[in-house]
Amino acid sequence: MNVTLDDDARELQALAREILSRQSTAERLAEVEQTPDRFDHELWAQLADAGLLGAAVADDDGGLGLGVVGAALVAAEVGRTVAAIPFAAAACATVLLARHGSAAQKAEWLASMLDGARTVVVAPPLSTAGLRFDGGRLSGTAVGVPWAHVATALLLVVGHQVLLVRPDADGVTSVPGETTSRQISMDLTFGGVDAEPVGDATAAQQCRECWLTLLAATQAGVTDAAVRMTAAYTSEREQFGKPLSTFQGVALQAADAYVDSRAIEAVALQAAWSLDAEVDSTPAVLTAAWWASEGGQRCVHRTQHLHGGIGADITYPLHRYFLWGKQIELMCGAASSILFALGDVLADRPLAGDAVHL
Repeated sequence: MNVTLDDDARELQALAREILSRQSTAERLAEVEQTPDRFDHELWAQLADAGLLGAAVADDDGGLGLGVVGAALVAAEVGRTVAAIPFAAAACATVLLARHGSAAQKAEWLASMLDGARTVVVAPPLSTAGLRFDGGRLSGTAVGVPWAHVATALLLVVGHQVLLVRPDADGVTSVPGETTSRQISMDLTFGGVDAEPVGDATAAQQCRECWLTLLAATQAGVTDAAVRMTAAYTSEREQFGKPLSTFQGVALQAADAYVDSRAIEAVALQAAWSLDAEVDSTPAVLTAAWWASEGGQRCVHRTQHLHGGIGADITYPLHRYFLWGKQIELMCGAASSILFALGDVLADRPLAGDAVHL
């Protein structure tokens, strides 16, 4: 494995951090949450103008050519600011269409996705379990799809296929809801709707793995920011005339949260590198998903707890990080089920470690 960042990657990371930290403030987030679609259109346009929506897409297709690692670096900055944008879902869609789309699909969609004119998002694979695709027609209900209300098109993983469908097509009905992280989601029912296949079974597998990898990268940013906020709070807040951070019980819990956050970042970048290097990426992706689910929820629980009573205030900025951490856990899937899948993968690959190059 080699995830040492080169100069281009570091510049990308710095640019994403500069834009997101400037635009996605606590005050701005509160404003966006009061809008009908809860989508920061201005921030999305700024990321598009900077080329960051195409971080993962090859130069020949109009992107920055930094692969899934590049998208993961931007996703981490989105998580670090809990920005009200569908970056992970949209970046995954650009990867899929760029790598597996037909020439006609790429010509129709890619340019307008990269400049922000149209938004295509991947639905969480767990949301599409009730869908069926037969004879070119899509039927069933996709449950709780975030950002479908602002999407021009959706990419849905149905069995061993990725399908492109427009949420406003004839035969689609939708019921709005709200996710744990305060985003709008949609329950979408498809009544024999035309859907366009993208790629083959390889595309479906890569869609699942890219989705989990970018979720893990987002969780890395969420947990890193939560730990930093907690470190600042416990260093300033005093009890019995001493900073909270000097108490052993506080320091040990903060240290555990820090370890979780750093581990999530490391395995997310490893998974992203594996997807770019075209090696056997499944063990790395499932490892990243497990850390994002188990380590992520553990970290946001600890950091909220270390804020004491103020941690329970839903208007306090840290609360958004707690909600995002829980939402990512839910979208990755239960940690126990991920661990079960990882066990099966490793049982089938007794020499899996031989494919990791340090």
